[in-house]
Amino acid sequence: MNEKELTREHILNEVRNSSHNKIKVAVTDIDGVLRGKLMRKDKFLSAVEGGFGFCDVVFGWDSSDVAYDNVTYTGWHTGYPDAQARIDLSTFRLVPWDDDVPFFLADFVNAKEKPLGVCPRSLLKTIKAKSEKMGYRPFFSQEFEWFNFAENADDIHERGFTDMQPLTPGMFGYSLLRSSQEKEYFNDIFEYMDQFDVPIEGLHTETGPGVYEAAIMYGDILQSADRAVLFKGGVKEIAHLHGIIPTFMAKISPKLPGCSGHIHQSLWDEKKNLFSDAKGNKGMSTLMESYMAGQLACLPFILPMIAPTINSYKRLVEGAWAPTTLTWAVDNRTVALRSLPAGEKSCRLETRVVGSDTNPYIAMAACLAAGLYGIENKLKLQVPETIGNGYRDNGTGTLPRNLWDATQAMKYSDIPKQLFGEEFVNHFVATREWEWREFSKAVTDWETKRYFEII
Repeated sequence: MNEKELTREHILNEVRNSSHNKIKVAVTDIDGVLRGKLMRKDKFLSAVEGGFGFCDVVFGWDSSDVAYDNVTYTGWHTGYPDAQARIDLSTFRLVPWDDDVPFFLADFVNAKEKPLGVCPRSLLKTIKAKSEKMGYRPFFSQEFEWFNFAENADDIHERGFTDMQPLTPGMFGYSLLRSSQEKEYFNDIFEYMDQFDVPIEGLHTETGPGVYEAAIMYGDILQSADRAVLFKGGVKEIAHLHGIIPTFMAKISPKLPGCSGHIHQSLWDEKKNLFSDAKGNKGMSTLMESYMAGQLACLPFILPMIAPTINSYKRLVEGAWAPTTLTWAVDNRTVALRSLPAGEKSCRLETRVVGSDTNPYIAMAACLAAGLYGIENKLKLQVPETIGNGYRDNGTGTLPRNLWDATQAMKYSDIPKQLFGEEFVNHFVATREWEWREFSKAVTDWETKRYFEII
């Protein structure tokens, strides 16, 4: 029996011997929302062998469970049948804040047992496989900023999400005082996540009332995306136990900084970090430069994958700690791509465009595929390094200003289809056009305040 079979059998024995007669299984939808169910133990063990059916509406509705009317994959025209889900045993963990119930992630296959084109986790697995076939092992991590409120769901819905009380007051980044004032919640996040196999390298307050930031430990790209998805879902569950509501919206107020979801990345072979070259430009290898050039070339056409909501673009504004231009620099927090080449092992790229509202599978797939595009096409890093303020457009170009413009750029470019395939791109673009349509129908408080009395 080989090591893989031993590992598989060990995991299955853990499930069989569990005191629980239920297993928690989850997938993500297009927006990165965890969707799942409890399965009876015998049903789960059967599903391990043959998979199980999961209603494909998870790819046919938005984050508010409103059914799309503009996608072809599923809808009223198909009757919303089951899609075939496959449990990934390597994702096994126990949920420490839920009595150690066993937990697994799953993804989807089509009728030919190939990765389902519209499934975010399957998309990332496909891009990862391409990278490894090219000889590059992708190591990634994601960090998140998010606001926390001393509220409960019933009250904020009743008030229409107005007048919410921040967990702590004031602009107080890196504050030991503020974190100690909510130490039970703060420490539970750190400890529970470690037990949940979502290890956190650093956790601190950020500038803004009730804002925290967590840097998740780096690892294999798929493992890191799993951890990022589970971090967001886990924080929401842990917060509930403390009477707290967290939000990973990219921008909650024009008066406050937005919330990032920066992605750190590097490519390795079996022995070394291929981004590092002590003799290269500022310590960067030519491979890293081509990877960065690929991201800069692709960013205008894949932006909805890392800025997926209406709200995402409220964060991407000048002077708010989020980039607006197609720029790069070494250790500069005003540019799109922040190169961190110091150290052979730590040399990496940080893509700062990414917000906390992203689906980590889609965002990481976008970053990796764009970087590989630069390597495949032997692109040179011709954009000069930004010195100082990266918000100034020095002729390198700017990012699309809203979700509609970004989605149309993605829709009419050949690059995304080359990188991700037509099935995913057509479906994803339609979901973003739907998001814009839903927004366009809304009458906002800004409109009411501006026009109600005067016009």
